[in-house]
Amino acid sequence: MNGNEGGTPQLELRGITKAYPGCLANDHIDLKIMPGEIHALLGENGAGKSTLVKTIYGVLQADEGEIIWAGSPVTIPNPHTARKIGIGMVFQHFSLFEAMTVTENIALGMSGRQDMKILERDIIEVSNSYGLPLEPNRQVHTLSVGEKQRIEIVRCLLQKPKLLIMDEPTSVLTPQEAEKMFETLRRLSGEGVSILYISHKLDEIKELCHKATILRGGKYISECDPTKETAKSLAEMMIGTNLRAPEHHETANGGPIRLKVRDLSIDADVEFGVNLNAINFDVRSGEIFGIAGVAGNGQIELLSALSGETICRNPDTIMLDGKPIGRLGPNPRRDLGLAFVPEDRLGHGSVPEMLLTENAFLSGYSRMALLNGGFINNSSTAEYASEIVKEFDVRTPGIHHTASSLSGGNLQKFIVGREVLQKPGILIVAHPTWGVDAGAAAFIHQTLIDLAEAGAAVLVVSQDLDELFAISDRIAVIAEGRLSVGRELNEITIEEIGLLMGGTHGMGETAGAADVA
Repeated sequence: MNGNEGGTPQLELRGITKAYPGCLANDHIDLKIMPGEIHALLGENGAGKSTLVKTIYGVLQADEGEIIWAGSPVTIPNPHTARKIGIGMVFQHFSLFEAMTVTENIALGMSGRQDMKILERDIIEVSNSYGLPLEPNRQVHTLSVGEKQRIEIVRCLLQKPKLLIMDEPTSVLTPQEAEKMFETLRRLSGEGVSILYISHKLDEIKELCHKATILRGGKYISECDPTKETAKSLAEMMIGTNLRAPEHHETANGGPIRLKVRDLSIDADVEFGVNLNAINFDVRSGEIFGIAGVAGNGQIELLSALSGETICRNPDTIMLDGKPIGRLGPNPRRDLGLAFVPEDRLGHGSVPEMLLTENAFLSGYSRMALLNGGFINNSSTAEYASEIVKEFDVRTPGIHHTASSLSGGNLQKFIVGREVLQKPGILIVAHPTWGVDAGAAAFIHQTLIDLAEAGAAVLVVSQDLDELFAISDRIAVIAEGRLSVGRELNEITIEEIGLLMGGTHGMGETAGAADVA
């Protein structure tokens, strides 16, 4: 333990309450975090975690309750005040300006005028020290989701906070990088920095955190010592019921090839992008094919080529059910049975300002027959959106609310549900359960397995190795734009995958060629 049990809490919350129309997000929540304590905040999507930490950071103001900082009551009207007293926060959804560089974005989050040359040097030093490599002069719009998260983490650490709030910080790291992050957090803890840690990876909560507070439905449920719990018991405290692991299907090696990729080589069209080099793989009917990799190793470029947002030189580079689609755009590929869940759910996967009904229409209008004589069939669209909300347990006041009104996990469930309910022949999904609670993650995993069992070919791109090992039949690794040979689960370990993700073993000019049937 951290050895500060008897002292003054660094942060204490008393009776924090926050209500929205039709929703009590926080209901008289109490919380204490001691100096040097790593304290987990656990709960389902919609349990009130985001509202609570945004109140601590000054993004939201509580309707009732009191914040005590180092023994004294404080008012935190905005994030600037929070940073000034020593509170830093890494958000799950990033607050970055896409047209600016990494250095410029970090400077905007710092107090006072910055010497950009000194700041650039500090960014390199901190990012290298913590195993979070960044190019200071790279523009943010060219970065993957994982690389954007690194900016937020480094920006926070540069300010030397007394309380560091971290939301899903390891979701884009290899096991080796995650362990390095844990070492950093333990060092900060030893120096007296308090850490409020939000993660749906319960094994890392057990490994890292001294205490855990459980929220459910906006209420405080309990506090526990996570080292004395199992991941299953923590999950069941969060969801209030028994947790069932996904039931994996039998590998369907004999199924026909539905997605075939041959010699996919694409030069990146943006500075600092990743060139794809001779990528080869197949995905068969009934199979879930997993692709692991550290963010920024060609995932964006690969997903763009597969979805049709990037057009290939040759039509037969990508074959869908025997048809060459390399020269087709996204909509013709959807008409042929391909569905797609992108990695960036807020902006790419949805239009934040649009209603859920409108976001359902955007990708489903053709396969779900939501047009009538060229006009939107509003009743059919509403039925489709309602079915998504019901089947995937999306927590929302209603389908006529905007996508931005949903928590990250609930928006993820909506986007995955929107694609799955179209009954695609091929589903390509990036990070299917990023930021999703244990119960919802198990449901999404089972949904993907069921879709494959029904005859679809499912391709999952993820940095979460536990996820890939839970649902995949074969796994390959993408590193520096090259794809390794796809291997059966019983042929490879998580440690070997982690090394491949680091690009240190097994990658080559024709690494993917062994997959060619």
